[in-house]
Amino acid sequence: MSRESLRSTQSFLNSIGLPSGDAYDLSSSEKRFNDGAQYRYEVPGIQGPKPMQALLEALDGYGIPVHRITQTKGVMLLPDKDLSEMVELAQKWRTDLILSIGPRATTDTSASVNTPEGMRMGYRLRGQDQVVRAVEDVKRAARFGCNSFLVYDEGCLWLLNEMRKAGEIPKECRFKVSAHAGHGNPCSAKLLESIGADSINPVRDIQLQMLSAMRQAIDIPIDIHTENPKSTGGFIRHYEVPEMIRIAAPIYLKTGGSVAATHSWDTTVDDAKKRAKQVALVQRMIDDYYPEAVRSKRSGN
Repeated sequence: MSRESLRSTQSFLNSIGLPSGDAYDLSSSEKRFNDGAQYRYEVPGIQGPKPMQALLEALDGYGIPVHRITQTKGVMLLPDKDLSEMVELAQKWRTDLILSIGPRATTDTSASVNTPEGMRMGYRLRGQDQVVRAVEDVKRAARFGCNSFLVYDEGCLWLLNEMRKAGEIPKECRFKVSAHAGHGNPCSAKLLESIGADSINPVRDIQLQMLSAMRQAIDIPIDIHTENPKSTGGFIRHYEVPEMIRIAAPIYLKTGGSVAATHSWDTTVDDAKKRAKQVALVQRMIDDYYPEAVRSKRSGN
């Protein structure tokens, strides 16, 4: 690879509105949520109404709002009663409830997803029947009043966006792309934004210069893990949070994951309270090292 060829590629990237490389200058992001805020909190892995209520009450005790709660085991595993109660809790606390589409792997006849090679496909859908079932998950949850969904498959995202535009599902539906989809560069982020993503969760170990370049490429919020379960590395990035906010706003701080052993951990009430404590620890970092950062008061687009 010649120097001239490299510069030509970088120049072309700039010409189409993309950064020419990772952004080591870590420039401040001037982008914001619609309410002018730079950051919001998301707590993942809250699988049912009892831990959800425990989390919300514990965060009230810390005086910190949570803007998103994500259920990761799959909306198909929620009985109607639990689904209804979770929607009611979200409305009462004015937080956004995000339900995971699927899981599909447990209903798929393929064994490849359980192999080291097959795991690289993440949670993507196999076969058109699985896509149809994923849409049914969205329609069912929407009937209960939940319009925010965690998406693992780019093709499914594209379809859901087309259905949203056509009025086949509520126009209020919002789609968050999971970290399990494995995206970690500005070009992938731009593609996801163009096919309907309303926020993107990049790979969990994305470095600051990579995150900064991604922010330059897209306008939608970025969801970033401030900590992780043992199954995905177990690392805690609390000291980096102030810089994450500065360079990547608008940003959702995905906090509390280190409490869990795995992504689909069946969260208990005690686990939920521990996750609330992790949010308070992250807030202390922001208050100490970036006190001028602006947090949203409650959920809202």
